[in-house]
Amino acid sequence: MIGYILFTVAAFLPLLIYLRNPYFLADLNYAIVAIRIGWRLSKIKKKFFSILDAFLDKVNKDPEKTFVIFEERSYSYGWADRESNRIARALSAHAGLKEGDTAALFLANEPHFIWVWLALAKLGCVASLLNCNIRSKSLLHCFSCCDAKVLILGADLKEAVEEILPGLKELGIRVFVLSNHSDIEGIESLSDKIEKASDQPLSPQLRANTNLKSPAAYIYTSGTTGLPKAAVVNHERVWVASSLLSFAGVHSSDVLYLYLPLYHSSGFLMGLCGAIDKGITVVLRQKFSVSNFWKDCRKHNVTIFQYIGEIMRYLCNTPKKDNDKDHKVRLAIGNGIRPDTWADFQERFGNIGILECYGATESNIGFFNYVGKAGAIGREHFLYKLSCPYALIRYDTEKEEPVRNSKGFCIEVPKGETGLLVAKIKERTPFYGYAKNKQQTEKKKLRDVFERGDLYFNSGDLLRIDHEGFIYFQDRIGDTFRWKGENVATTEVADHLLAMDFVDEANVYGVRVPGHEGRIGMAALKLKENMDFDCEAMYQHVKNYLPSYARPRFIRIQDAVEVNGTYKQLKVKLTNESFNPEIIMDPLFFLEDGKGYVPMTPEIFTAITVGKIKL
Repeated sequence: MIGYILFTVAAFLPLLIYLRNPYFLADLNYAIVAIRIGWRLSKIKKKFFSILDAFLDKVNKDPEKTFVIFEERSYSYGWADRESNRIARALSAHAGLKEGDTAALFLANEPHFIWVWLALAKLGCVASLLNCNIRSKSLLHCFSCCDAKVLILGADLKEAVEEILPGLKELGIRVFVLSNHSDIEGIESLSDKIEKASDQPLSPQLRANTNLKSPAAYIYTSGTTGLPKAAVVNHERVWVASSLLSFAGVHSSDVLYLYLPLYHSSGFLMGLCGAIDKGITVVLRQKFSVSNFWKDCRKHNVTIFQYIGEIMRYLCNTPKKDNDKDHKVRLAIGNGIRPDTWADFQERFGNIGILECYGATESNIGFFNYVGKAGAIGREHFLYKLSCPYALIRYDTEKEEPVRNSKGFCIEVPKGETGLLVAKIKERTPFYGYAKNKQQTEKKKLRDVFERGDLYFNSGDLLRIDHEGFIYFQDRIGDTFRWKGENVATTEVADHLLAMDFVDEANVYGVRVPGHEGRIGMAALKLKENMDFDCEAMYQHVKNYLPSYARPRFIRIQDAVEVNGTYKQLKVKLTNESFNPEIIMDPLFFLEDGKGYVPMTPEIFTAITVGKIKL
C-alpha cells in the first residue's frame, strides 16, 4: 500500500509542480547556471583572470578561428593578437603609455576599435570609450572625467577633434589618428608607427598590478547634469556583464551579429566581451542596416544578434518576403521590445528565442527574462534576490522623490503596482559611481530606505512586478529619456538651445509617439522679448551640435516656462499634452527631415500618429 502511494505521488509530482509553478524548469536551469557562474567568479577573485586572459586562452587554443568579420574581411584570433601587440608596442614607445594610464578611444564600430582596446589591456591601461556622435563642449568634457593622457581617433573623426584641439592641448593630452600621416598640428599619425612595431607577445608583467577591482574601462552615460558622466567599469563588472551569454546558452560554435555601438555597455560588455569569453565569431557592422540585416545573417551563418526595441520594429515593418524564415538565427538578446512587436517578430521570422534584459552601465542590479514571457524585462528569483537585495518603492512623480512614511522610511509597493527600483549597496553589490563626479555619484544613492544607515542604489526607473514574479519596465524618471536606443539628457539639449540668441528659457522633455519605443525629444521655449523663432537658424544649430537622436523633433513656444516652488521646470503637464495642435494653443513646430522646422498642423499630427511620417 505504501509503495502504491509513493508511486502515485512520484507519478503526479511533476504535474503538481507544474500547476504550482509552470516556470519551474526555467527557474531551476537559471539557478544551476547562476551557481556555476558564481563559482567561476569566486575562482577568478582568488586568482585574477581578465577578459584579456580569456582572449589569450582562445588564441592559444585555436589561433586560426575567425574572431571578427567586418565588411569583406575576416580576422582570426591569432591575427587580432598580433595586431594588438603591434599597437601596444607603438603606444608604449611613442605615447609613453604604461600600466594605470587612461587612453580615450574615439572610434566608430570598426576592427581597430577592438585591436586598440586589446592593446591597451595588454599595457594594463584603462580605455575611455567615447561616443563618436558627441561634439564640442560635450566631447571636451569627457576628458576631464577620466584623466586620459592620450586620445586615439579614427581618420573619419579628425574634424570633430580638430575643433577641440586647443582644449586638449591645455589638458596635456596627446592626440593620435589611425592614419599613415597627419597634416594637422597637434594630431600625430599612428598607423605608420604600428606598421614598424613588432608583433611579438608582450610581457604579462606590464599589467602585473591589475586586479579585479581595477578600472577596465570608462563608459559614458547621460544624466541630469546635462553632460556625459563616466561610469567606472572594473574587471569584476566586465565579467558579470559578459556572463549574460552563459545564461543565454551561447556556445563556441555560435556566430554573433554586432551592430550596436562598441562604446556602449551592451555592445562592448555583453556583446564583444561576452563573445571573447565564449570564443565565438563576431560579425561586426558599423551601423544597423534594415536592408542588409537578413542578408548579412544568411551570408555569415549568424545564430545570435543583439537588439534594441526599435530595431525589431524596423525589421517587422519591412515588406514580407518568402525567405523571411530562411536563416540560422536562434536567439536575439537586448532590451526595449514591445509585446506586440515581440509576437509579430517571432511569427514572421520564426521561432527565434528572445532574451529581454534590463540594466545600466553604472547599476549594481540587472534582470533578464530567461523564461521568454512577452513584454517582461526579467523574472524574480529567490537566489538572485538573496545575493542582490532590491525593492520597488513608492515614488511621487510630481515631487520627484520617494514617498516616506511617518518614521521617515520608504514604502515598498505591493505586487502589481509601479514603484521605483532600488538595489542595496553592499560588498557583493557595489556601486562605483562616476569618475571624478562625487556629486552625481551621491545623487544615485538613497539612504535610510528601510532602516537607519542602509544604503541603496537609485535606478531612476519605475518598474512593476506581477503576481507571477515577472518584471515590467514602466517609465524613466528625472531628466533623461530614451530614444533610438540612446539616453538623452534634457539639460544638455536645453543648454544647446539656450545658445541661440532668441531663446530666453528652454524646457526639454520626451513625449510618447504611437508605435515607437521610448520618448522623442520636445522642447518648450520662451523667446526673448521682441524676438521671433528662427526656424532655419534653429535647424542648422541642432544639426551642427546635437546627434540626430537628441534633436528636438517638436518645439513649443510659450509665454513663460512653468516652474514649481523650488524653481524646477514642470514637465509632467507638458509631457501629457504632447504635440497635439488641437490641444495646444501655443505655436508648435515640427522638425521635418531634410527641411527643418515647419509649423505643426493637424495633418502632420495625423500622419505621425498613423505612421505615414517616419520618425
